[in-house]
Amino acid sequence: MRVFVTGASGGIGSAVLPELFAAGHEVVGLARSDAAASRVAALGAEPLLGDLTTVDTLRAAADDADGVVHLAFSNDFTRVAEGTAEERAAVEALGAALEGTGKPFVFASGTPAVPGRASTELDPTPTDGPMGARGLTAAFALGLADRGVRPAAVRLPRSVHQGGDRYGFASMLIEAARRTGVSGYVGDGTQRWPAVHRLDAARLFRLVLEQAQPGEQAHAVADEGDTMRSIAETIGRALGLPAEPVPAESFGFLGTIFGVDQPSSSALTRERFGWQPTHPSLLEDLAAGDYPA
Repeated sequence: MRVFVTGASGGIGSAVLPELFAAGHEVVGLARSDAAASRVAALGAEPLLGDLTTVDTLRAAADDADGVVHLAFSNDFTRVAEGTAEERAAVEALGAALEGTGKPFVFASGTPAVPGRASTELDPTPTDGPMGARGLTAAFALGLADRGVRPAAVRLPRSVHQGGDRYGFASMLIEAARRTGVSGYVGDGTQRWPAVHRLDAARLFRLVLEQAQPGEQAHAVADEGDTMRSIAETIGRALGLPAEPVPAESFGFLGTIFGVDQPSSSALTRERFGWQPTHPSLLEDLAAGDYPA
């Protein structure tokens, strides 16, 4: 299969590319700069210069592909409205190119928070709150099933991690701890965050691309829920700093999200796709203390 991947040089994309190659797929990777294009080429893919705003490029690449994996998103939380609008326009362009073809369109989304229990693959993606616009885009993408596309969502947890490299939302706790001298958590710290190793997540993207039926949602969740306090305490031990409660506002825009209990299950995904995480847990990666400078 010839697969077009957006966000190909990013944290997830750079793991998805080798996973696709190992399964015999050919990959074209979107790159927004010459440096990103070099990284994509080094991973063995054909680089294509562009970003989420170059919709004509996206449309042409999707038209030329046998399937699309959409991973790109602006992680600049100072311009959330602009970033979500760019993603919506990009998804609409990709959908238009795939309409009526029956080709797979796999996109990254987020696991929802459901009061009182772990969320499942059957729960809808929220369309309100700070990131509600992304939920609306996910709903639009799944709705492409009615237009002859084979869309499927891989919903990612709060921390997609790999020791020595990246830790998802936990990276923000590391940065804040280094800056303030305190490894902080919100409230009593009992709120839970799901997590997954990025190599396990990459394998699920490939399985969903190959196997999913139109409109399916999969959960890339290895750890159903680590408490924020246990995450902060693990970071504190690694950095030699105390773990203490801090105001939610100290984490800026994401503070309100950090205070929410949001465990998530992947039981249905494991049964449906035969997916089984095999790499270290978030707490294991954090305990190693190999944090990037």
